[in-house]
Amino acid sequence: MQMIRYKDSSGTAGKYYYPGITIVMARDLTEKDIDILKKLAPECGDLTCGGSGHMFHAILPPVSNHFAENADDFAERIGRLSDEELSYITEKIFTGEEGLRCVAVEDAEALVKLIHDRISPEMAKKVIAAYESGGECER
Repeated sequence: MQMIRYKDSSGTAGKYYYPGITIVMARDLTEKDIDILKKLAPECGDLTCGGSGHMFHAILPPVSNHFAENADDFAERIGRLSDEELSYITEKIFTGEEGLRCVAVEDAEALVKLIHDRISPEMAKKVIAAYESGGECER
């Protein structure tokens, strides 16, 4: 089976196509992504995962797994987002560019509640569906 790779319209996120299947690969964080990540985790230094040594390729998993001390801390951090930033992350979830697979369940619940309250209940339902269809985290 042949795999075809292309870059998206931003020129950064790679996608792979198998017949009938699209797999979105990790993206390079944009300036906007980095600004949001630093807003949520000001203590974030060099954008590198301490465990793997790789650059972060998403916003929510590093905040959930590396910076937030618990679900309440995660909820407080994402509560700092403007409505525009929250909508931006939500759209990235729908395109597969913002991963939820490795976000702790209680953190995903906090995100869904925030989206429900500040964007819309319909969007929150779509995020739940995206989270549930995301598969297992590959740590």
